Amino acid sequence: MTQTEVQLEEKLIRQLEDQGYALAHIPDEDALLKNLKLQLEAHNETRFSNGEFARIRDHLDQGNVFDRAKRLRDRYNLKRDDDTEPSVEFINKYDWCRNRFQVTHQTTQYGHRQNRYDVTILINGLPLVHIELKRSGVEIAEAFNQINRYQRDSFSSGSGLFQYVQIFVISNSVNTKYYANQRKQSFMQTFYWSDEKNNRISNLKDFTASFLSKCHIAKMICRHIVLHETNKILMVLRPYQVSAVEAIIDRVNTKILGGYIWHTTGSGKTLTSFKAAQLIDAMPDVDKVLFVVDRVDLDYQTMREFNAYQPDSVDGSTDTKDLVEHFSNP
Repeated sequence: MTQTEVQLEEKLIRQLEDQGYALAHIPDEDALLKNLKLQLEAHNETRFSNGEFARIRDHLDQGNVFDRAKRLRDRYNLKRDDDTEPSVEFINKYDWCRNRFQVTHQTTQYGHRQNRYDVTILINGLPLVHIELKRSGVEIAEAFNQINRYQRDSFSSGSGLFQYVQIFVISNSVNTKYYANQRKQSFMQTFYWSDEKNNRISNLKDFTASFLSKCHIAKMICRHIVLHETNKILMVLRPYQVSAVEAIIDRVNTKILGGYIWHTTGSGKTLTSFKAAQLIDAMPDVDKVLFVVDRVDLDYQTMREFNAYQPDSVDGSTDTKDLVEHFSNP
């Protein structure tokens, strides 16, 4: 049975509500900003005066998508009216389930053109996931192209809060894909979601139950997006990369010795290993993460890519003496 966009949208909203999202009525940017103030106050367990919130708005309204992705993950030292400087958190990136989740739809934004967006997921009041729907039978590439138009026409208008979107989702109910918010990509860089056994989850209802569950989507944003420093773009892991990273971290946490991840050529081994290393390195019990490669060209490639993701994140050893010095250096 063919479903219209309106029917798809209504079903999606109801399912997200059933999954614990609060429905927010946000018709325009004014409502978006008012809701942001309330949500940030609740998340940070405080109240902001109008002047204090204006300073938060000014802080948030800076830079491009990449800059804002970094700002999202940082805390802001707010100069309060009483001259104290508490830090404001925009997202809890370590205990990602302890954020505030809302869903809204049909928000109108005025830029070069007036655009009305289908469904948006808000975390602590910031629009971090945008979902564009097409009726059954329409290729989802059309939803991808429509988001591209939004990026050109209206996402950066006003306070530019829609530039905080981290992940886009496109669906026609039968086929559903996700991708990171970056302009330098083609439709070929959109991904289907899969479970740990590599079974594809393309139906919107099943995708919503799995990928868009509150804790999972927050975990994807907090844990499985890479900020590529050299190209200044966001990259999101594919499902098998997520499964690989989680399995590696689980082995480290449980102190089980050994394991392997099997990858094919061109499947993103370096990105997987970088993200795993980044997360493991942040663990309190871990002092160093060591990589052993079996070819000189892999050594060079790994170092180049790691340092592109995060400058000075990895160093190499040219001989045994150098290696001992690296191990000895805290």
